Amino acid sequence: MIGYIMPKKVADVSIFSTIFKLLTNALFRPSIVRCVKSIFYNFFFRQYRAALFPGKIPVSRVDHELDKKIPFTPAWMGVYGEFTAFWIRSIGFLWEELGERTADAARDFLDSMGALYCFAAEVYQKNLSTTRRPRYLRRPGFILVHVFDPHLMCIPSLHVMVVIRTYTKFAAILRSLGEEERYAPQIAELKKGARDITEAILYVKQHSVNCIAAAMYAMTCFDPVLFPPSEAEEFVSRLFTEPVLGEPPLVDQQDGEIIRKYIENLYRHFLSERPAGEAWDMPLMNFLMSRQR
Repeated sequence: MIGYIMPKKVADVSIFSTIFKLLTNALFRPSIVRCVKSIFYNFFFRQYRAALFPGKIPVSRVDHELDKKIPFTPAWMGVYGEFTAFWIRSIGFLWEELGERTADAARDFLDSMGALYCFAAEVYQKNLSTTRRPRYLRRPGFILVHVFDPHLMCIPSLHVMVVIRTYTKFAAILRSLGEEERYAPQIAELKKGARDITEAILYVKQHSVNCIAAAMYAMTCFDPVLFPPSEAEEFVSRLFTEPVLGEPPLVDQQDGEIIRKYIENLYRHFLSERPAGEAWDMPLMNFLMSRQR
């Protein structure tokens, strides 16, 4: 196309332009409606109902001592806040680059994101979970988080589930179209972005290390083809090992290794605790019930 410059990064795609294009395209409208309904019902409605009418669903505290090794870093709120734009931009990139070739895959992407929220809610509707988070209000992002997130849905972490789904689905779509090699830099960009956001939720104290392992386990259950144990272990092995925001990791090398090993071991524990044919959420429910407050 004359005058068209290929975005070097998925991050260059406008989220507002993507939303406009999706909303004005009849191909995507049904999937958008289903996705938005699932997000609002399974995350916002369920959580606010639980916050306004406490006592009906048990609540577990899921902090871990290792969380103290991760410094509270308000500057990471911007990275944390990218998790929604992260997956919307990835769809926008596919549509801008490959157009109609990605129509079916993009719709499936939207549907799967809504299904992800419904999947996680299988745990939330039976046992809520929370962590201790600082009442830090010096940045607008933190004010919005405290106002709009009652902080009762920590396990499994939907933030981590969403970013894992984004990079794995993005890569799978390009692979199915024979475009994986051409867009290898963008695949790598999203994979690193998923790790950055995962680190960010720990730096801003929205989740515990326990929530990361639970989310990884949930994603292996949700789609074992795209997120098998080998991929999960490779994902966690690179947390706190790469620069973000132009700075080296804020967790020192030794503590980083301890944290990574703990997350990996807990993930493996969840996998091993699920008998064949049993409900996928049973290991998480056992974990949460042991921590009910």
